[in-house]
Amino acid sequence: MRQKKYKVWLTEEERKALTKLTRTGKHPAQMISRAKVLLELDESQPVVPEQTEIAAKCNVSTVTIYKISKQYAEGGIEATLVRKKRETPPIRPIATGEVEARIIALACGQPPEGRSRWTLRLLEEKVVELGIVPQISDNTIGRLLKKHRLNHT
Repeated sequence: MRQKKYKVWLTEEERKALTKLTRTGKHPAQMISRAKVLLELDESQPVVPEQTEIAAKCNVSTVTIYKISKQYAEGGIEATLVRKKRETPPIRPIATGEVEARIIALACGQPPEGRSRWTLRLLEEKVVELGIVPQISDNTIGRLLKKHRLNHT
């Protein structure tokens, strides 16, 4: 077996805190699982099991064992246990407050000539044609109208 790249050395206080975390209270399952892995990886105990044994015992993969030991080595116990908060949303929302207001005003207005009502596709085409947003889907418009409890018919 190859040499461990990242070793985990827990202090007595950290060991007690992790043991308490795994045995008491309500904590996320991922946090408890990571705490168990850290306790097993601790080099200060007399016998440290192999990563495959730890993976089987804690019901995780060996890659997870590696990642947890790396996170501990780079960021400490807090970085390992607590999930990192996302800095930015995954996708910027297309419909901001002003855009929503303009789409709602359009949907509440008169439909185009020759039509008895607005459809989501018609609203989509008109919103892009008027330059309110460069592109938007009819599904987004439908969700927007539903959010404001408006019936587009």
